[in-house]
Amino acid sequence: MEFLLEYAGFLARAVTVLVVIVLVLVVATALRSKDRSKTGELKVSSLNEFYTDLKENIQYNVLDKAQLKALKKTQKAKKQQEKKSPTKKNRVYVLNFDGDIKASAAASLRHEVTALLSIAEPTDEVVLRLESGGGMVHSYGLAASQLARIREANIPLTVCVDKVAASGGYMMACIGNRILSAPFAALGSIGVVAQLPNIHRLLKKNNIDVEILTAGDYKRTLTVLGENTEPARQKFLEELQTTHDLFKGFVGRFRPQLNMDEVATGEVWLGTEALRLDLVDDLQTSDAYLSERAKQADVYLLEFIQKKTMQERVGLTAGAAAERVADKAWERLQQRFMS
Repeated sequence: MEFLLEYAGFLARAVTVLVVIVLVLVVATALRSKDRSKTGELKVSSLNEFYTDLKENIQYNVLDKAQLKALKKTQKAKKQQEKKSPTKKNRVYVLNFDGDIKASAAASLRHEVTALLSIAEPTDEVVLRLESGGGMVHSYGLAASQLARIREANIPLTVCVDKVAASGGYMMACIGNRILSAPFAALGSIGVVAQLPNIHRLLKKNNIDVEILTAGDYKRTLTVLGENTEPARQKFLEELQTTHDLFKGFVGRFRPQLNMDEVATGEVWLGTEALRLDLVDDLQTSDAYLSERAKQADVYLLEFIQKKTMQERVGLTAGAAAERVADKAWERLQQRFMS
């Protein structure tokens, strides 16, 4: 009986929490229209300062007092000299693109490109750290078009691939004036693939009919539920081939040095082999390249942080609260049965 009373009390508290969450969600819905005025904010950070902090940190922990004193004296003299004879440095703008199947990062990329194009000059440089195994054609086509804006503005674009740039990822990478790859990064996959299950025979076996009505001979080709015909299959293959031809033409436009018959087979190559095939221009990690560039230029990392809507923020909070309630209930039950 004592256990039931304790559980009833806990259940009442849990219900109260859920009621509060529902009320907050209602308020969030009411405020949704006011939450659309700003999509996010651009965060700009200096990678020069980041590298300097790393260097000073290890110097402080490794050098003795005499060495540190001499180093500070040298640094002070260098700063004074720079103040007397300031030199204008070129700028390097760094963007990150971590691609999923929908190329969701393109939503931030578009704003980052717009921002840097408002200030960048032909003497500056844009470096894209790209990681993507590809995905939807139209999504990666849009992401690639954002990078094409940089080329059209005559701003040098360097693409760094540390792990993978395949299929739609390579569609983006090929736009760079230069492509740098880590030795074991995966690149290529200049091809198109589509697959879908078909359960028509299973439905037919169980006397289930599916009617698919269309206006237009090829409004629907292959389907999941209906019977797939040979003409529909051939049409689907034609569409795949058309997409592949467009893909090859796009890559060839930006990297005319490629032997398209050799590289547009859908295969993937590691960095060392990709260099031989002219898929990349040099073997180097993004860390090595940017740390070197920071010695001659001012390097800035641009990150557009998408603003979460009120509903998303409340949803995350509500989810966390519900998880804590469930965890607490489980702990109480365990304690009860173990005692």
